[in-house]
Amino acid sequence: MVDSRTIELGGREVALVVRRSARARRLALRIPGHDDSVELVLPPRAAESDGLAFLRSRAGWVIERLERLAPRVAFADGAALPLGGESHVLRHLGGRGAPVRVEGNEILVAGRPDHMARRVGDWLRAEARLRITPATHRMAAEIDREVTRITIRDQKSRWGSCARGGRLSFNWRLVLAPAWVLDYVVAHEVAHIAEPNHSPAFWAVVARLNPDAKAGRAWLRQQGMDLHRYG
Repeated sequence: MVDSRTIELGGREVALVVRRSARARRLALRIPGHDDSVELVLPPRAAESDGLAFLRSRAGWVIERLERLAPRVAFADGAALPLGGESHVLRHLGGRGAPVRVEGNEILVAGRPDHMARRVGDWLRAEARLRITPATHRMAAEIDREVTRITIRDQKSRWGSCARGGRLSFNWRLVLAPAWVLDYVVAHEVAHIAEPNHSPAFWAVVARLNPDAKAGRAWLRQQGMDLHRYG
């Protein structure tokens, strides 16, 4: 069950998402980071009123975390964004030609100004697919498994997922992260084809596919939410 609303907290209006989770064992608060919302997670039998009281008791912490969120970065002329972990600047050229191309540390975008954000977004998704697809098939071959489908999405709380039959899904924002972080997520999801849980056997497969797995996992925990600022 997911319910979205606004609530007054600490003297300001806050977007609240209330989610009941069958796996939750206690009340929990999350600041997703992709917007200015807060998520309240309720265990199956918890009363919503208890959850809201818990939220209000942590109002100071919530407001502090929301105020620490970095501002959003629109895909506009002059904006800086990472590509493969390296800073690039968006430049609008106008005219015709290749819609988007990279020259040095600049991402050059042709066409009308009002089409720029869409063109950059489409290009980043396509670029993510170009970088993720070969790595995925290469790692699957290393463990003698097959990937049947690769989907690129804009997931709010996941970097990737694995469904039955070798169907993998990845967050396009991974193209913004360093290549070794992207490789970790690919290794993680490919490993799930062989090991569907997070057992020691699963992590052994991940380590085999990606020796930098621990560093990639730590980077996402510390900096991953910043990638949701873009676009």
